[in-house]
Amino acid sequence: MKENKKKMNLPNKLTILRVLLVPVFVACVLYITNIYVRGLVSAAVFIITATTDFIDGKIARKYKLVTNFGKFMDPLADKFMIFASLLSITVTIDAEDVIFKSVMVWVSAIVFFRELAVTSIRLVCSGAGAGVIAASFFGKCKTLSQCVCICALLIEPVLFKLIGVTDYHIISYVTIAVMTFMTVASGIDYYKTYSKYLDPNE
Repeated sequence: MKENKKKMNLPNKLTILRVLLVPVFVACVLYITNIYVRGLVSAAVFIITATTDFIDGKIARKYKLVTNFGKFMDPLADKFMIFASLLSITVTIDAEDVIFKSVMVWVSAIVFFRELAVTSIRLVCSGAGAGVIAASFFGKCKTLSQCVCICALLIEPVLFKLIGVTDYHIISYVTIAVMTFMTVASGIDYYKTYSKYLDPNE
């Protein structure tokens, strides 16, 4: 008698696709030498990758395909995408651009710390019986601000160099500020919401 194997649904397939596209994006950023091609191709790959995050959630909710795997893997895939993007972009910044590179290092550290802290909260809450915590609306806004910022970091050098401007980063600094605020604020929101599960005496 053949065993019935449950097939992975479309939203979860899109989540897995997002994870698989991450190394493709990193390769584009690190190994394409032409700044124009690198910026445009990397931005295109990133936008496609980020779009899968929007689509899989919509499909899952509309057709009632929400699963615990999706609730867990979807935010994890987001973290892979954001971590890899910030790290690879920071690596490619010219060493002479000391201030901007320093800003990117600090901002990346803040994002990494927030994501690791929230992941830890999720694990503790899951062990305490709260179940798998789905991404909140505030968390989705944070992800959106991170995606906009990364797109700006990729496309801004191309736009400014096309018009002959060498001293840029204006758009990047604005989007970095918004991303940092949303990253910290959403982290605080998660802590306040689930702090009842974080009793140090248990």
